[in-house]
Amino acid sequence: MNTDRHDISNHDDVKVLIDQFYAKVNMDSLLAPVFAHVDWPHHLPIIYNFWSSVLLGDRSYSGNPLAKHLNLKIGKEHFTRWLELFTSTVDEHFSGFNANEAKNRAQTIADLFQHKMGFISD
Repeated sequence: MNTDRHDISNHDDVKVLIDQFYAKVNMDSLLAPVFAHVDWPHHLPIIYNFWSSVLLGDRSYSGNPLAKHLNLKIGKEHFTRWLELFTSTVDEHFSGFNANEAKNRAQTIADLFQHKMGFISD
């Protein structure tokens, strides 16, 4: 583990987080097939902007992330694994308020998506 971890404080930090996270996703036996169709050179900048907007308030993202995920063939187990990998990636590279906020927001997003997709109810 990196002992010189700092907080997520700029777009470059977000890029490190997302690049490292999706490297894990693309090696994961459960998640990799779900993302096999993704045009990564096109999609990664969108994800960078989403998380920069969420964590840094830079308003670089506009769109509807839920709509992009509604047609995926995924279940609750995919969200569980996604959160495990996301959390471990944050913890490996960052520490601080925004790092904790990233993990909290990821959980909130996963819960919202699962609710909207019918995997969890009120």
